[in-house]
Amino acid sequence: MVVPRKCRPNLFHVCLLLCATGAVLGEFQLEPLNLTVLQGCDARFNATVKGTWNFMTWTVGGLLVLNFNINGDMTSSSEQFSARFCSRDTSCVELTIHNVARSEDASLVMCSVSGSYGSKTAQLHVQESGTVNIKGENVTVVQQGQQVEIQCVTSAWFPIPTVRWTQNGQAVSSSLQNTTSMADGDTFNSSSILKFQADRNTTVECQATVSSLTSPLFSSVFLVVVPSPPDWTVLIAVVVSIGGLALLVLLILGIIFCYKRSKEKQSNYQDEMSRRVRIHSQMSGGNAAEQRQGRENAGYVPEGTTSNTQTRLPPSTLSDSVFSQENGFKVSEVADDVNTNQARNGYSGTHITVGESGVRKHRHVTIV
Repeated sequence: MVVPRKCRPNLFHVCLLLCATGAVLGEFQLEPLNLTVLQGCDARFNATVKGTWNFMTWTVGGLLVLNFNINGDMTSSSEQFSARFCSRDTSCVELTIHNVARSEDASLVMCSVSGSYGSKTAQLHVQESGTVNIKGENVTVVQQGQQVEIQCVTSAWFPIPTVRWTQNGQAVSSSLQNTTSMADGDTFNSSSILKFQADRNTTVECQATVSSLTSPLFSSVFLVVVPSPPDWTVLIAVVVSIGGLALLVLLILGIIFCYKRSKEKQSNYQDEMSRRVRIHSQMSGGNAAEQRQGRENAGYVPEGTTSNTQTRLPPSTLSDSVFSQENGFKVSEVADDVNTNQARNGYSGTHITVGESGVRKHRHVTIV
């Protein structure tokens, strides 16, 4: 018969069995004296007799359940109880209680050997495993570092189970969990709350166990953490600082550049003014002699010229300027371009005197 893994005896029981077997020689020995099994599993006790014996009886809870003799013949009260030799050696007999129920909890198992061996008594304890469930499904955290609370509920356990938490396979500190238990008939229910800060995606597992379980029962959920947006405060501060420094440097360079341009313009202006003064001085010096010597008045007409005489002025100096005579001598004024040329040459005024007798002298006044 294949024994379920969770029903296999633990190392403590095996060690106790071996130690008890070799501890007493030459007499009758029952082991283990204390056995804890999970409900639904099988409980086994070994009776070792050092010497000659013929008949052996087993009682559970004060009731005779099995008879066994040296020939291997067995008489059982029900199929739940059976016996056999441990090996080919007839000195060891194994009693098996199949599918142990809570009714046999705290029951006394007694073996009696015929003759002077007497009887030995052992204690049987039956535990019960219930369910483990984490409330809710997979959890999604919208903010990194947010406080998360997960509740795990265990039901129908005997005795009170030990509850532990793990994250990604690593044990969680007991300071982060709070577990309470209460009786529910002849079993116990427990509630455990785990509180922690969610920093990354995590598989959270709640485990419950009792001493007879070879591996704990568990329930798990997957915690998804939405990454928080990056904190740009430090980066913004650095960028603003660098930008401010760069702006200050550009401002200083701009001031220096404007100052240099201003100095260059001022120097160019002074050079230009000096150049103009020199040119003006040179022009003034050259025109002074000419002004002192005077110029020929192209518009002058000598007195005594007949009325029929018409003087043509040189076209280079008096463009479109003529003298016309009508009902006596009349002189047309000098053309605008002559006046303009005279104004450019520094003439301050031109006076032409005309009388009834004809053309009079043209006086040209130049003021330096």
